[in-house]
Amino acid sequence: MDSTSGSADSIYVPDAVRRAAKILVVGHFAVGKTTLIGTLSEITPLRTEERMTQAGAHIDDLRGAPDKVTTTVALDFGRLTLSDELVLYLFGTPGQQRFVELWEDMARGSLGALLLVAPARLADTFPVIDLVETYGLEYAVAVNSFDPYSRHAEEELREALDLLPDTPVVYCDARDEKSSAQALITLVQHLLAHVA
Repeated sequence: MDSTSGSADSIYVPDAVRRAAKILVVGHFAVGKTTLIGTLSEITPLRTEERMTQAGAHIDDLRGAPDKVTTTVALDFGRLTLSDELVLYLFGTPGQQRFVELWEDMARGSLGALLLVAPARLADTFPVIDLVETYGLEYAVAVNSFDPYSRHAEEELREALDLLPDTPVVYCDARDEKSSAQALITLVQHLLAHVA
């Protein structure tokens, strides 16, 4: 993931790359999707961030993110070259219900989804799980936990989210490259296990 982000050589996919895979990064509003894609992307990520206005004050729940001033209104996009022949495209979905119409197009062709969860807002995750399951996507849960001492036990999270036993759960910090990469690796390993 060491890249010269923004250099002319890093803008285009190398000629040797023959395969591409599409992964969704999903989760409720203000859970860290844009941050995770920005952390992992080898290119300057495409962001459709807009300033939050008073018009959305009664719609967007800033609980847990009181300093948030922008929000994704369409998608986030990043790229990660995994090998000489394979590139991974990361698509981040907007977290608000009013943008749910975008999901159908974004889910088309996706191999799976990395579902970001905030431990303090587990109830906000249920509509996202419903969408992931509606579109038949395999997924792994990445608990975006900035404070390692406030972590819930994995079994408590599994029970609270009503996860299937084979759904992977991993803890990460979306701001940390190594931690975010491990969450993505967990998803890819899960997807490979379901293909085999």
